[in-house]
Amino acid sequence: MHGGVQVDVILDFKNTRRSPLYLHFRKEPQMRRAAAVLLTMLLATAAHAAKYMEKTPFQLSRAFSPGVITSGETIVWVAGQTATQYNIANNFEAQVKQVFAQVDGVLKRAGGSLDNIVTMTVFIKESRYGDKFVDMRRDFFKNGNYPGSALITVTNFARPGIEIEIQAVGVVGDTCSSDNPCSAEGKAKKAQNK
Repeated sequence: MHGGVQVDVILDFKNTRRSPLYLHFRKEPQMRRAAAVLLTMLLATAAHAAKYMEKTPFQLSRAFSPGVITSGETIVWVAGQTATQYNIANNFEAQVKQVFAQVDGVLKRAGGSLDNIVTMTVFIKESRYGDKFVDMRRDFFKNGNYPGSALITVTNFARPGIEIEIQAVGVVGDTCSSDNPCSAEGKAKKAQNK
């Protein structure tokens, strides 16, 4: 019993090299099977690598993908990054460069880079910087494989001087490619080209 309610399965995420997920559950064989099925379903639906979907001209102009199909190894959930530790308060362009460098640094620690980002949520303090951000983001993804993205204007941040914050999800261990398409769209294109 846990707080007056019986808990059969607890998912406990931990930062370890062997496995980020531990399951604690009652010892009945039926519950073990149910937990194993649940775990298999969760892991089978997790995002892993990247096949970037076709973009419309508008999506290209705004430097984002409508969707990213994934299949691979390691998911990296990058916490919101700001440039609070640097003397660049109220300098939007400098903060964008610094925040992208920090996101890249987190992904490099996991064996990846900015190229492994599949989605990002970008918070900016002033909407007038929206187009400037899109232009700068394009420079960070020169191959045109833009992550799925949301660009949100906020009224303020937790600390004075912050102009931008970026959260991201990266996938390291890509198994999707033009030779090995993961999407129905990619498979159809490959079949047409044969």
